[in-house]
Amino acid sequence: MAQSVGSESLEPFAYNGIRTMMGSVVLALVIVITELSRKHTLKQMVSRRLLIQGTVMGAVFAVASNLQQFAFADSSAGKIAFITALYIFFVPIISLFLGKKIHPAIWICVFVALMGLYLLSVKDGDFSSINKGDVFALLCAFFFAIHILLIDRFTAGSEGIKLSCIQFGVAGIITLILMLIFEHPTISAVQQAAVPLLYSGIMSCGVAYTFQIIGQKYTNPVMASLLMCLESVFAVLAAAILIKEIPSLREGIGCAVIFVAIIASQIIESLHKTPSDSSC
Repeated sequence: MAQSVGSESLEPFAYNGIRTMMGSVVLALVIVITELSRKHTLKQMVSRRLLIQGTVMGAVFAVASNLQQFAFADSSAGKIAFITALYIFFVPIISLFLGKKIHPAIWICVFVALMGLYLLSVKDGDFSSINKGDVFALLCAFFFAIHILLIDRFTAGSEGIKLSCIQFGVAGIITLILMLIFEHPTISAVQQAAVPLLYSGIMSCGVAYTFQIIGQKYTNPVMASLLMCLESVFAVLAAAILIKEIPSLREGIGCAVIFVAIIASQIIESLHKTPSDSSC
């Protein structure tokens, strides 16, 4: 929602570049305070391996998040949310090409979750026409799937907060350079988007995505992508609690379907997981 509101005042690269740099700065402050208390030098704070991993993740995140931001110019927020969530379908497909085994029942859970997301996000058959924004959102979903798999690959021996900080710093630099080339943001436009910028910069980038990186150390990417579907459910619940926007019957059914898919996937994983096999 913050991205959609922010896009009304700021151009895509400007909004995305500022929010990602904001997330990086917040995390950098946390890291510096923590590391200085341990009397670590700058060289001890960040390793070469961490820099390389964060740079790769940041480049992929920059592509994914900017595609999503551009999608808001031509498509609705609900439609974009649903199409972006197709990463839950792309993650297991890409995982298969990487040689990872996926339990057949998990595919059923993925499709059930997609049906729930459709009920929750797409109102009145909003797929009657496909536009440029929808294509951007689909490409965004693919790159977010790659991002999820990169997190799975890199987080085993990495410090999540540092990795997240580098990621957002790289994504912010790339996006701000593109902003300077293609856009002309004004101070007044930044001020108008101040609230969504602060929220998405601190809470989304600084907190939520960092928790994703830390959390993926303890689960596989397919399960992580299913769990992240709850973003849409929490959005509906938050709207009901904070602004008294009561969900419709369709949205309520969508939430229930997603919960069922996620609970079923967790049960299936726990029943078929062995100590030597962390795949579904």
